Amino acid sequence: SYYLKESKGSRRWLLFLEGGWYCFNRENCDTRYDTMRRLMSSREWPATRVGTGILSSQPEENPHWWNANMVFIPYCSSDVWSGASSKSEKNEYAFMGALIIQEVIKELVGKGLSTAKVLLLAGSSAGGTGVLLNVDRVAEQLEEMGYQGIQVRGLADSGWFLDNKQYRRTDCIDTVTCAPTEAIRRGIRYWNGIVPERCKLQFKEGEEWNCFFGYKIYPTLRCPVFVVQWLFDEAQLTVDNVHLTGQPVQEGQWLYIQNLGRELRNTLKDVTASFAPACLSHEIITRNHWTDIQVKGTSLPRALHCWDRSLHESNKNGKAPLKGCPIHLIDSCPWPHCNPSCPTIRDQFTGQEMNVIQFLMHMGFDVQKMAQQQGLEPSKLLGMLSSGN
Repeated sequence: SYYLKESKGSRRWLLFLEGGWYCFNRENCDTRYDTMRRLMSSREWPATRVGTGILSSQPEENPHWWNANMVFIPYCSSDVWSGASSKSEKNEYAFMGALIIQEVIKELVGKGLSTAKVLLLAGSSAGGTGVLLNVDRVAEQLEEMGYQGIQVRGLADSGWFLDNKQYRRTDCIDTVTCAPTEAIRRGIRYWNGIVPERCKLQFKEGEEWNCFFGYKIYPTLRCPVFVVQWLFDEAQLTVDNVHLTGQPVQEGQWLYIQNLGRELRNTLKDVTASFAPACLSHEIITRNHWTDIQVKGTSLPRALHCWDRSLHESNKNGKAPLKGCPIHLIDSCPWPHCNPSCPTIRDQFTGQEMNVIQFLMHMGFDVQKMAQQQGLEPSKLLGMLSSGN
């Protein structure tokens, strides 16, 4: 199943892949089936859905894409959109993420996609990783069907994970505490997951799991992809076993978190089009506050618009990047929420909103000590923090 909102006059199509983790063995897939049925089966999906963020048809919420044809593809394959296996004697579940995308494309061609100029394959979280795994395959599929004129692009939100060492190593018991590399290693076998040929060739047989990590697959992609990634992604911290609720954060955790931001920033330095705010959050493009976040004074919708224009221009004459229209936007300040436009943080226990200073105190961040190190008065440091300098 998929949801479609047609926009008759438009030749732009936006296909969105929903996220929602994954399961990688019989046991955790059974649990997922019992507790999160909508991510395993389409039986109880609602007849209609309301698009938000980049899927909204309101110009104030979605300034540059509001009038595109919108397609929402819910996630029921639990395989990071990579599976190509049907139900068998051995396997109770079918994993068909990659095939679902192909079928939706086939069907949309008869609904106007055949005359499209641009197809933007977007997704958040597991859907963001799904974009990296499928964008070139979608382009090839359309070419093989004779639609060479459609420009296929990707927008990967919160799907750029690192295969780093966990803060605290745990055995791979469930989806949330299992180290990402181990979970994907097991998953790819369980789902019969497929990865793009060009990425696969970079690695030895049995090492295809590498292609689920953005910084490894990105250099092999042909289609242009815009990467949106919080520098302190909550899902990444969860699988790294850094838990930010309850007790103040220990110094080891604090250093780990800062280091994570640094590592992530490094993996994005050669990504042409990127938007990476120094916030602690997860997913953004379908949130209704997605227009509020800025990096270096530029909002995400604006950066995507600039990217659109740059691709349009380079198709014409390979000109230099447009002045005043940046597409490589990465925060350089070093800790979570040092960017004042970050979404509000809520205390997970009380549900109360916290400002940056309260949040840093909660994180066990020693304002006095930090001010001393920087040679500043504490009040001056706090002023700088809350104004984002």
